[in-house]
Amino acid sequence: MLQRLRDKYFETWLPGYARHVARASLQERASGTRHLLFCFCDHFEPLWGGADKGLGLARVDKWLSDYPKMIDGFVDADGKKPQHSFFFPGEEYRPEFFDRIDQLVRQGCGEVELHMHHDDATEASMRAELEQYLKTYAERGHFSRAPDGRPRYAFIHGNWALANGRPDGTRCGIDRELPLLFSTGCYADFTFPSCPDVSQPNLVNQIYWPTGDMGRRRAYENGTRARVGESYRDRMLMIQGPLGFAKRPGRMSLRIENGAVTADDPATASRVHSWAGQNIVVDGRPDWVFVKVYTHGAPDKQAASLLSDHGRSMHRALREHYNDGRSWKLHYVTAREMYNVAKAALAGKSGDPNDYRDFELSPPPILSGLSG
Repeated sequence: MLQRLRDKYFETWLPGYARHVARASLQERASGTRHLLFCFCDHFEPLWGGADKGLGLARVDKWLSDYPKMIDGFVDADGKKPQHSFFFPGEEYRPEFFDRIDQLVRQGCGEVELHMHHDDATEASMRAELEQYLKTYAERGHFSRAPDGRPRYAFIHGNWALANGRPDGTRCGIDRELPLLFSTGCYADFTFPSCPDVSQPNLVNQIYWPTGDMGRRRAYENGTRARVGESYRDRMLMIQGPLGFAKRPGRMSLRIENGAVTADDPATASRVHSWAGQNIVVDGRPDWVFVKVYTHGAPDKQAASLLSDHGRSMHRALREHYNDGRSWKLHYVTAREMYNVAKAALAGKSGDPNDYRDFELSPPPILSGLSG
């Protein structure tokens, strides 16, 4: 039992969770309609498990065929269909995979961002890889653009090992990863939570700015909460998903709720309530609630669940409980749009977050001319 507890690394994140619960009890209460911003981030790895190109292509084909059918009939308060953020690993890029994913994006089903696995890397080797992946994706029309034309992208680290976050230094190798990512155009990191992995930070259920020495290992461990009227332009934003405890179905015991949607743990109404209940907000804008959950959607077992009634059940729960137009309005957002709404909150904007989907970062060129 003791070893099982150690394997969850409670000593790392439980104090942060306790602070979150205590702070939430004193937090400013929202009045009027609340807005749920729902972002589904997929560590989309067609070659997972050592798959060959043929199997990888079959996995992407399944998403192209079944995802539009699964989400058919679901829209948010703005008439927008569910959005899927494909965090695609640069090392798995194949033109044929993107030929299919590009079609989903053009159909208005989501956007592509960057995922990356690496081990024993150096700053120079990672920068070279990043620049190649960014160039390749951008040439296909993905990523927002800075005024100078450079790609702006969101990031999820492979194996959650951001900034050399593992004690053994594996699956990364670079302490100064946060400033390296920012210097190449990364606007926000969506890696966490990673619990029960050892990389999990002591900050939980927050949107925050990393602070202190950005060159140290696990530089994401220290930060200041995102709050209205305060913003930084020299670092990327950290956008976390929900982490807490939830009751096991049909049992009195508790389980860790970390926002991971899997075939063995599909999204249910009770899980959706738990996600929203963590009340992740920008301080000073309590009526905009940010929910970022994640999956590994390409492997066959996961895809079969996500693209079936399990996926529809999640959207039914969101529609039935968080989109009545009075207590709640639901907004399906991509990672880029979630960042934009957070930046609008930081700038003091209020009202309907739908007005701020493109507040700072414009849609990627591949979406030119699309709407809805």
